[in-house]
Amino acid sequence: MKQRTAIVMAAGKGTRMQSDLPKVLVPVCGRPMIEYVLDALREAGVTKQIVVVGHRAELVREQLAPREDVVFAEQTEQLGTGHAVMMCREALAGTEGPVLIVAGDSPLMQADSITALFAEFDSREPACILGTGYRDDPTGFGRVVRDAEGRFVGVVEQKDATEEQQQIKEVNLSCYVFNCGDLLASLDAIDNTNAQGEYYITDCPGLLLAEKKEVIALDALKPCESLSINTMEDLEVVAEEMNRLGA
Repeated sequence: MKQRTAIVMAAGKGTRMQSDLPKVLVPVCGRPMIEYVLDALREAGVTKQIVVVGHRAELVREQLAPREDVVFAEQTEQLGTGHAVMMCREALAGTEGPVLIVAGDSPLMQADSITALFAEFDSREPACILGTGYRDDPTGFGRVVRDAEGRFVGVVEQKDATEEQQQIKEVNLSCYVFNCGDLLASLDAIDNTNAQGEYYITDCPGLLLAEKKEVIALDALKPCESLSINTMEDLEVVAEEMNRLGA
């Protein structure tokens, strides 16, 4: 089995969380939300966890200091998810094999889903796997578009989706496994020519597809794993689900 590495996005402010803490340190059921993510990664055999810090980085570093499998990368400017991953280049030096990218504000991430993504990667060795899931109400999520043979074509954001595409219930959940070399090469190719002037990790799979690399969309994530936390209302929903699951 190849070494398993993960990048955890944890640089956000969490402006809507009514807290001065970095968002990933806001507690859910008594623990900082990022702790659940890191526990799931460890259970799935991830031996190196690169946590991207930004807002009040010192607090995140202090909280996670006891974790020997965590290293840090710092994003001093908030220039998008792709930029956050760019900040991990030094930490990725010498890395071979798969690199998982997940959000630190998704405390319902499940170890068995992560294991399934890595198993698919080990079996097929593609350039990239998108971890997808199905939602009864996909509103607000990027839709996963496939061709007639079921192969991944791309992700269409809600605002750009046709009426037919808006009926798609398979959605992108911001969870990826990249071959490390392909990830770094695609990061070199993305740009920030968009309305926000930011670099998006979501552009990388499309660039790899354009180069005739294999990109797979794998329906491996459970509905609960689509529950990320951006508002206090989201926090209540996640806490209720955790209590229901006995997490």
